Amino acid sequence: MPAEKTAKVEWKGVDRSFHATLGSGYEFEMNGPATPEGGSPVEFLIAGAIGCSAMDVIHILQRRRLNVTGLSVEVKAVQAEEAPNVFTDATFIYTVSGEDIPPADVERAIDLSLTKYCSASIMLKRAGMNVATEYHIVETAPA
Repeated sequence: MPAEKTAKVEWKGVDRSFHATLGSGYEFEMNGPATPEGGSPVEFLIAGAIGCSAMDVIHILQRRRLNVTGLSVEVKAVQAEEAPNVFTDATFIYTVSGEDIPPADVERAIDLSLTKYCSASIMLKRAGMNVATEYHIVETAPA
């Protein structure tokens, strides 16, 4: 049986401010555009997609025993202008730091993440979001 994920949000009684609790116990604030504290649900959605992919990519690169010292992923996503304002396009930008990191290994790790392992980004793609990727390798000096 597939693992069940749970979460709960409770309205804080003000504007569109909610307190979220995940099944893991982690808690955070979610807010609408009028309230700057916390992120919006769609920001968490797109951050979840790149976070999921980042976890896959670092795991794959580490299993290849590469000397990776850093990884960051940025997303630039576009939403439709009309409601329901779904994400239509996104570019995931990966920056991998380390010594002698082969570009082919980075490309393969990203491809595996986005086509096989990262359920969050795959769900968005299946919902119609186009995903483009870029990557940069930053060579670091030997320790």
